[in-house]
Amino acid sequence: MLKDFILPDIGEGVVECELVEWLVGEGDDIAEDQPVADVMTDKALVQIPAPYQGRVTKLYYNKGEIAKVHAPLFQVELEGTTAAADAPAAATETPMPAAEVPSQGMVSQDFILPDIGEGIVECELVEWLVAEGDQVEEDQPICDVMTDKALVQIPAKEAGVISKLYYQKGEIARVHEPLFALSVASSVPQTAQQTTAQPDAAPVSPTPISAATASSAAGNNSQAATAVSAAAPGKALASPAVRRLAREHDLDLSQVPGSGKNGRVLKEDVHHFLAQSSNAPVEPQRASQPVAAPVAEQAGARVEPIRGVAAAMAKQMTHSVQTIPHFTYCDEFDLTELVALRQSLKGEYEQQGVKLSLMPFFIKSLSMALTAFPRLNSRVNADCTELTYLPEHNIGLAVDGKLGLMVPNIKGVEQRSLLEVAQGVNQLIEQARDGRVAASDLSGGTISISNIGAIGGTVATPIINAPEVAIVALGKLQTLPRFNADGEVEARTLMQISWSGDHRVIDGATMARFCNHWRALLEKPERMLMHLR
Repeated sequence: MLKDFILPDIGEGVVECELVEWLVGEGDDIAEDQPVADVMTDKALVQIPAPYQGRVTKLYYNKGEIAKVHAPLFQVELEGTTAAADAPAAATETPMPAAEVPSQGMVSQDFILPDIGEGIVECELVEWLVAEGDQVEEDQPICDVMTDKALVQIPAKEAGVISKLYYQKGEIARVHEPLFALSVASSVPQTAQQTTAQPDAAPVSPTPISAATASSAAGNNSQAATAVSAAAPGKALASPAVRRLAREHDLDLSQVPGSGKNGRVLKEDVHHFLAQSSNAPVEPQRASQPVAAPVAEQAGARVEPIRGVAAAMAKQMTHSVQTIPHFTYCDEFDLTELVALRQSLKGEYEQQGVKLSLMPFFIKSLSMALTAFPRLNSRVNADCTELTYLPEHNIGLAVDGKLGLMVPNIKGVEQRSLLEVAQGVNQLIEQARDGRVAASDLSGGTISISNIGAIGGTVATPIINAPEVAIVALGKLQTLPRFNADGEVEARTLMQISWSGDHRVIDGATMARFCNHWRALLEKPERMLMHLR
């Protein structure tokens, strides 16, 4: 039996990835959990393993191409099913529910329940809005499902006839498994073995509905549209087919008025918008031409696409600068005693296989300071009406990794010993430099450290890693002359530190007090003993 491997959800908000390298070829036998491909998202390099044993019959992408999440990545002939393929269909037993084969000229496709929320792997089937045998249109709501966060309405990705519903009302449906089967028109005769979705089939975009909206949608469509818009500002509601049509015409869907339910953009809306645009004056196009002209005139200019981690960093930093009012606070730390303490402990840590740098001291002492000033370990909502204090200190560390700048974080620093923090730092740095940081390590951070001094430089104005409210840049260690308490000049080991804070949450006085508290712990490291748990 031939089976398509559907590329699963590989990270929060990730909808596509670059195929970096195939680790197998067509015709190769593979074992369960064997690595098949390396793909690069906008966050990390991810290795895709085989979920079952068999033989690779088709690779749907070439190296360097962009693969879509929830679309087929490769095809496998499952082991032990070759002989069974020639047997009568009645004698074949499939491991998952299969759609009934419709009449000639139609093909039945399983609708795979897509990712419907961060960390959600299953949902309750609340109500079917259609029945088997019903004719449905593209974008027509098919069912309501309830996650642990919201009521979600699942639309059809194309027109057809419902051939099978795989779940009863009240049952639990699994994400990335068939939800229903849809018979659609086909230009060639299909057989029972051709019921899998084609490689270019795009995933459906579920429409989240809050509980309050779901109960009042029938009575007030305008309120429902407002609620949906608030849930996803700046993003048009549209099916994958409509989005694909918009991409083909280089069209921004947010500019297209939607005539569907809750403002959903339909194919007719796109065609109507394009027809209107074709009759519009062309002066704006002529006005934009001089911008591109200088690039074209430069002989030998090289154009390089911005992808993966670099693209994600560009978007994240742009968003942070545009939405967060930054302010900078700088100070000088005398780390002479801390450097001596680290040197005295270095040998003991090496015996346990741990490289001890100054970073674990910075991270652990920062957590202690956050306990005294929890406002710097908080998040503010978009309207600046609520401040959420976070119980865990998930401290991020900016790393210049193989794929570019990454900010993995160490979870729960407030509960870790200095040794455990050092182990976590070494592990994250090694993974980031190899480009294989887990998605969970890249999310959930509460405050960040950028160690620019490891490369060079003393003072910086770091950009806050939203939705965090502060970030600190550590300058390089310098041995400089300073006056002691007796007025004598002596050599001291100094570091310049530079804070950027979210002025909506933190004022200058709070930042100064917090920084003084942190400096006291680092300049007299024995004070950390008072705060250790």
